[in-house]
Amino acid sequence: MSKTKITLATLALGTAVAFAGSAFAADKMKATLDGKSEVPPNTSAGKGTADIDYDAATKKLSWKVTYSGLSGPATAAHFHGPAAAGANAGVAVAIPNATTSPVEGSATLTDAQAADLTAGKYYVNIHTAANPGGEIRGQVTK
Repeated sequence: MSKTKITLATLALGTAVAFAGSAFAADKMKATLDGKSEVPPNTSAGKGTADIDYDAATKKLSWKVTYSGLSGPATAAHFHGPAAAGANAGVAVAIPNATTSPVEGSATLTDAQAADLTAGKYYVNIHTAANPGGEIRGQVTK
């Protein structure tokens, strides 16, 4: 094989590997949670973050939610949608065992849920006894 053919073959292989790697990479998303993002807003001193990975090939949603400063123990946490910032929606994906921070987990989404998530129509909120509708909330963004 000539030197030119070897170089071209090496470049082609490198390009294929680069494209394959990006095709299977998970999308990184995030939500910053606070009381003023709740609908209606509240004056909670609570804060939180949700670090989110979404693998479009498998539709697997994975998360790590960290929070502090709530008015009391967390009673529940969820991904809600579809809704834009400033609007409320029903529970789309439960976040089990959210009574202590941090909480990690994963779920497999339906096609409709995946479309709403990637369109920015999901938010995360943490509920407490004092704020049963949600104490802190953050819209999921890329």
